[in-house]
Amino acid sequence: MHQLEGTKCSFLLCLGMSIIICSVIYMRTRMPTEPKVLEPPSCRFFSTECQALLPSMEEGVERYRRDCQLESYIMNSRMQCSNLTRDLHFITKPLSREEEYYPLAFIVTVHKELELFVRLLRAIYMPQNVYCIHVDNKASVEYQAAVLKLVSCFKNTFLSSQRETVTYAGFSRLQADINCMKDLSKSKIGWRKVVNLCGQDFPVKSNLELVRYMQSKQWRDRNMTPGVKQPESMKHRTQLQHREIVGSHVATRFRLKKGPPPHNLPVYFGTAYYALTRAFVDFVLESPKAQDLLEWSKDTFSPDEHYWVTLNHIKEVPGSHIDGGWEGDIRAIKWRDQEGRVHNGCKGHYVRDICIYGVEDLPWIVNRNSMFANKFESNTFPEALDCLEQWHRNKVLNQTIVSIEASWLLATQSNSSTSYFNSIAGA
Repeated sequence: MHQLEGTKCSFLLCLGMSIIICSVIYMRTRMPTEPKVLEPPSCRFFSTECQALLPSMEEGVERYRRDCQLESYIMNSRMQCSNLTRDLHFITKPLSREEEYYPLAFIVTVHKELELFVRLLRAIYMPQNVYCIHVDNKASVEYQAAVLKLVSCFKNTFLSSQRETVTYAGFSRLQADINCMKDLSKSKIGWRKVVNLCGQDFPVKSNLELVRYMQSKQWRDRNMTPGVKQPESMKHRTQLQHREIVGSHVATRFRLKKGPPPHNLPVYFGTAYYALTRAFVDFVLESPKAQDLLEWSKDTFSPDEHYWVTLNHIKEVPGSHIDGGWEGDIRAIKWRDQEGRVHNGCKGHYVRDICIYGVEDLPWIVNRNSMFANKFESNTFPEALDCLEQWHRNKVLNQTIVSIEASWLLATQSNSSTSYFNSIAGA
């Protein structure tokens, strides 16, 4: 009997220990750990060409990025949002009252290269602003899930309630922006102007510089839609009918001519990028004249390159700039046909006659000091974005009047991050 009792006690003791061990193992697998991808040796050092743009580099001391393989990190991470935003180095406090009192709205359309999107978002992100992200229907399920995971961590960032399958030069590209405008018009954040971006853009001006530029005498109460009266070489875009092959291309219907634009509006030609007042957005969404032009534009080629600038040349439109031309330095773009006149050539390579920047293009971008630069790729010339991103974050932190948090730093020295942090924090 005593032997049976002893065996029973031993069994219960073993069972209890097994339960405790299994519980510990289970909890350890459930608890998030610090991602190894955020530290070296997987992170690359900045290129030697970058040193001229980062003069704070100490001679003989190399600096490396603190976050690498962002795509893998976000897709595989089970971390809470507070840890995710910290490890991704998002700035989580307004950096000045000037910026806090002038919130901006951003429309970002994306469909590929998750790492580029994450780095763009954290470069433009400020807690007082508001962000509408339009994810193309063509994007993979994994991409959509990753963007949703990141966006869900911010109260002022959301996905567009209506998504499009965007076609290059198609009406769907214009519609994607308008979908976000409808969402932003309902936002409780009192944003003052809205700016549109694509996933291959990157900022050159800091948020503070953007706010000051928007409030400058030239642009305080005006919309920024660079463009001119439609030249003869571009009239085929709106005089012939076009058909959008969804997700593929836009086909010209050469035998079918379009009727004149509604309300006898003169058509203008310009950039698809803008900075618009909130009153202008309300006009776009509510005015019959704006709606008529939108409907007429559905079978045109690249309608986003005539719609905004045409509306902005109507006298009664809020914030209109009827005498405006190409003013408004919204984008630094190296077009192939401007080589030798506007720029000294593309140091990366051309795609659709637009330069994909290499690191040697950065001095031109920095000296031009546009609002944003376009285009970047993470696979072909990763060091270009590495360098510009670090240069931009340095500028942002050097301009702030609040205490700098360690998690806001994008890079650290190979031997120690302390002196680098102190150099930025004391600037």
